[in-house]
Order: sequence, then C-alpha cells, then structure tokens
Amino acid sequence: MELNREYKTIEEVVGPLMVVDHVEGVKFDELVEIEENNGDQRLGRVLEINDDKAIVQLFESAQGLRLTDSKVRFKGHGIQLGVSPDMLGRIFDGMGNPMDNGPEIIPEEVLDINGAPLNPVARAYPDEFIQTGISAIDGLNTLVRGQKLPVFSASGLPHAELAAQIARQSKVLDDNSEFAVVFAAIGITFEEANFFMEDFRRTGAIDHAVLFMNFADDPPVERISTPRIAITCAEYLAYTLGMQVLVIMTDITNYAEALREVSAARKEVPGRRGYPGYLYTDLATLYERAGRIRGNKGSITQIPILTMPEEDKTHPIPDLTGYITEGQIILSRDLYRKGIIPPIDVLPSLSRLKDKGIGEGKTRGDHSDLMNQLFSAYARGKEAKELSVVLGEAALSDIDKLYAKFADEFEMQYVNQGFHTNRTIEETLNLGWKLLGILPRSELKRINTEWLDQYYVPAVADDYELEQDWVNQIEIDEED
Repeated sequence: MELNREYKTIEEVVGPLMVVDHVEGVKFDELVEIEENNGDQRLGRVLEINDDKAIVQLFESAQGLRLTDSKVRFKGHGIQLGVSPDMLGRIFDGMGNPMDNGPEIIPEEVLDINGAPLNPVARAYPDEFIQTGISAIDGLNTLVRGQKLPVFSASGLPHAELAAQIARQSKVLDDNSEFAVVFAAIGITFEEANFFMEDFRRTGAIDHAVLFMNFADDPPVERISTPRIAITCAEYLAYTLGMQVLVIMTDITNYAEALREVSAARKEVPGRRGYPGYLYTDLATLYERAGRIRGNKGSITQIPILTMPEEDKTHPIPDLTGYITEGQIILSRDLYRKGIIPPIDVLPSLSRLKDKGIGEGKTRGDHSDLMNQLFSAYARGKEAKELSVVLGEAALSDIDKLYAKFADEFEMQYVNQGFHTNRTIEETLNLGWKLLGILPRSELKRINTEWLDQYYVPAVADDYELEQDWVNQIEIDEED
C-alpha cells in the first residue's frame, strides 16, 4: 500500500522547529517540502520521529508561515546533490544551487549527501607528495595525497588567505593526473566570500575548482549540510572521474556551532562545553570520507580549517579533530605579530604521514635528513633566544649565538614567504641547505655524510651579518 506523503497536520512551530502530527512511514533525515497557500515553498529535514509525530527543522525562518493553510510533503529521501563534470569552474551556495549567474547543472548522477566513510579494507595507504608551494608545509609538515591535515587557527589570524593560497598553488607532481579543488566556506561573512571568489577568479584557480558558499546568516541546518555537499561533489570528481581532489573546508568551528544550536533546539543532553555528545562521531563522518581506494586512481585529500575558541588547543573542536585526522598545521599569533606570513608555527605542527610522502622519486633523497636537522636546529635556536631573554646575550656561547641567528633567519626566510610566493619543492629544500650553512658542519649530526658532501656550503660573514669570529669558528670546525 502506498503511504501518504502529504499532510496538512502542522501542530506547532517553535523557532526553527516544526511538529507535524499523524504521519506514517517517515524516515530520519528525510527531506521535507512545505508549500504555502500562495504557492511559496520552504524546505526542511526530519530531525526526530516520535510515534506518529515528526519534528522538522526548517532551512529558513518560519516567519509568516500559516499552519492551517500549509501542506507538508515528505520527499522519501535525504538531501541530494546532482553532480556533473560541468561543476568545475562554478560557484554554488551552501545547498548546491548555482550563485554565479550561470546555468543550472544538468546532472549525470544524483547522490545522497550523507555518504559513507571508506571501507578500511578498500583503502590504499597515502604515500604520494602534494606540493602546496608553502615551505613550512612542503619541507617540514608534508601533505600527502589522501591525507586529512587540518589547520588550527584563531580569531584574527590569516587562515582565509592561507586557505586561498593552498587552493591556488597545490598540485600533484605527476603530470598525468587531473587535479581539482573543492572549496567549502562554512558560515562566512559576505566580505570573506567576496575575497575567496575574487581570488579564485583573479588567479584563474576557479578553472579547476568548485566553490560552495554558506553565509553566516544562513540557517544552521544548511551549515550542517554544506561540507557534506562539498565532499559528495569531491567523491564524484575523485572516484567517478578519477581526479586528484583537494577539499578545503573553512571554518569547521562554525559547523560545530551549528551542530550545538540544533542539538539545543532538540533539547538533547549537552556534552563538553554544550556541544552534543556525538560531536566526535559527527566530525568523523566528514573527515573519514577522505582517502584513496585500491584500484581507483582518484583520491580525496582534506584540509579542514578551524579557529580555536580562546586559542585553546584542548577545546573540544580542535581536540576531537586531532584524534581523527593525521596531524595539524598550527598558526601562531606571535609569528603574525612579527610580520611572518604565513605565520605557521612549525614546532607544534605535525604531519603524521610526512615520512611516507617524501624521499627519492617523490621529493628528493635528502629531504628526510634535512627536515629532521631543520627541526632540531630551529628548536635549539628558540631555546637559545629564550635563554638570552632571561640571562642576557652575554650568557650565550658562540655556538648558541649561531643557533639563535639561525632561528631568526629561518623564520624570516623559510617560514616568511608571503601569500603569493609559490616555491617548488627543490627551492624549499635548497633554501633549507642555505640556512644550515650558518651552522658548523660538525653540528649537523642528523644528516647523512653523503648529503652533507653534496649540498652543505658554509655561510660567509656577509650572508647573514654574522660576526667574523663566528665564521672563523665554522671554518675551524670544518678543518677539524
């Protein structure tokens, strides 16, 4: 027997929630269409089912909705996205509707946005290098194809500019692979949206990108759907068309806030800091849709960007994100105040898969040793600078002064490259070797002699305004 899918039994509307009575066969997360007497239509989705009552969350305000005259139509399926290769180069709103004055997409497939995570058995291990053109990422916290590598930022830091730079510059070094960027802006202002759209158009990055724009004044339920719509589009490009897809989502914090708002409207028992207890599971349904599938040349790599409330790394959003993903890139307010752009703090940042994506045939044979030595030297240089603040520069040994100088030059030359400099991996590695020339060869204990013989060149006094006696010490060490 065919179930009735249309009802005129709206019992009440409270805020964004609507209760429909005497329903049957309704499913959780089902798409709902509300048609008013004048023909206007609104959309919603089923949040909860209790006996013959369905609680529906509206995608827009309920203002002006007449309960007695309106029909509620249950569509029998969740939110869907029509996908096509023609989506490349287009800009859509948070629900997948064109917002660039272009034509409607004629879909080749219609997909449910609530896709499933990849089967672990079907996953191929991520081990191929993606070049972002940013030295602090490529050289030290390498992004690997199929990885989930979030960016942890804070209010007022330039994560939007960093997101645009990564989207603009990223590429797979294998020339035979088609590369695409799916960009999901979640809960952003019109000013931020204009920045992204103009940057993509001005640089030509729009040609191989698909943009989804969800604004701060859009309903919370749309904000929850936007990243899922973007990932569904990415899955089509990757697994059906065989493309290498980079998914950038900003800002995941706005997504989690929308989840909290919906949870509060449903009167659920709150978890940490008022977020729903299923926040970890919900974030995992987004992040775990990244990866590679055995036998399929396509891949999805994710860079979710989130602003840490109160710059607290232990806040539930960054904390749970760190458990699910494979590392994090952390932006530093101290570096930003110094004028270091992008302000990536390399020491607490981490890419857990970096060792799999570097080396001979991927980047260069010396990459691993060079990376370890740069980390070590920069950490010691930071310690020397902190010691000089407490005890004065006179308390530092000559070698400590060299390390302090190295730390300064590392920040100013290696990390500080601006948002419009695109470095190849060779340029990044060569710059690392140039900076290591500040230190005596005897200090470079983490690098194989083979690579030292091939790449190490000691600095001269004029290169970094080094004192001559420091350079003499380097030369003495070299002779020893």
